[in-house]
Amino acid sequence: MLEQKQKKKNKKKGDGKENRFLISINFPGSAGPVKVVITGDDRVSVVIDIALRIYAREGRLPVLGFDARNFLLYSVNAASDALNPREAIGSYEGRNFMLCKKQLQQETTGVRSEIKAKKTSGWKAWVNKSLK
Repeated sequence: MLEQKQKKKNKKKGDGKENRFLISINFPGSAGPVKVVITGDDRVSVVIDIALRIYAREGRLPVLGFDARNFLLYSVNAASDALNPREAIGSYEGRNFMLCKKQLQQETTGVRSEIKAKKTSGWKAWVNKSLK
């Protein structure tokens, strides 16, 4: 009987399987989280790629695309910056994450933004010219 208990313990510890766990990834504007089973050694970039593929396979909206470089993964539990894509996901303690699309940098020069604001096209431009 004692031998059977030891065999069960050894099977659990030495299965040869990697340490896997379930995480949930939320997408802004989507109905609910995507559940992903990963290993602790998986890089953040791989997790983003897997999550995007599951999201697309389920036919969720809005359509996001497949390029993992356009997305950032944040930990919901910790108020911090985006996770480093090269680090292992197991180094972060949380199991809940948020996947957001990167924002394109806008031009901050005042001159260009003023020119863009002054440019109007179509019937609005015609009305403005005729009133002046």
